[in-house]
Amino acid sequence: MTGPTTDQSAQKSIDKTAIRDAATVVVLRDRATRPRVLMGQRGAKAAFMPNKFVFPGGAVDTEDATVPLARPLPPLCAARLTEDASTEIAEALAVAAVRELWEETGQILGVPAPWPGTIPSDWLEFAGTGHRPSAEPLQFIFRAITPPGRPRRFDARFFLLDADELASDPDDFHGAADELSHLQWIAVDEIRNYDLPFITEVVLAEVAARATDQTPPDSVPFFRNDDESSLFLRLRGVEMRDD
Repeated sequence: MTGPTTDQSAQKSIDKTAIRDAATVVVLRDRATRPRVLMGQRGAKAAFMPNKFVFPGGAVDTEDATVPLARPLPPLCAARLTEDASTEIAEALAVAAVRELWEETGQILGVPAPWPGTIPSDWLEFAGTGHRPSAEPLQFIFRAITPPGRPRRFDARFFLLDADELASDPDDFHGAADELSHLQWIAVDEIRNYDLPFITEVVLAEVAARATDQTPPDSVPFFRNDDESSLFLRLRGVEMRDD
């Protein structure tokens, strides 16, 4: 009996790529007129989705779970984030969303407030603006796991954010890192002219449906692509009560 070929071994290694929790932020402006979303282009040499136009976002870091939010997620969003997931993940995802938005676009989602204790190294510049991160304006609208066979896999949660909630000038990207280029506000009705990942197109349909409705959706779509099957689920969550 012969062993697996090099290609088969490589494929097996890829299929076992660890799935990392991730947060993505869909910032929306001009909801009542011609809705636009904030996007940028990934580099040609990027390991994940090269050249694609994407929303700001990225993987959760270990340090994210220790960052003190000035204002927490809405209870319903937090409940839905922990459905079919760790009960501790909601706050870390919210922190990651604020951090990735800051790092990749220079935009601030936070409120003026002092930081208690030592400021984590990744947050020194953010804290230097006089703000602490706030998750209160984030609305959880979509979840998707990267299918098997990709060089990197993420369990991505998508948050919708109204640009009016930003504590910064939405047209000022001078503080952005170089991970995304061509940062710009793209009209939703023109966005299909850009090179988009498939999942981004799916999320945009959800965003378009919610552009004029700021109330939480009845449920959140979840594309669950694990190694055994691909499922389409709905996350409803149960809002926790104090009484």
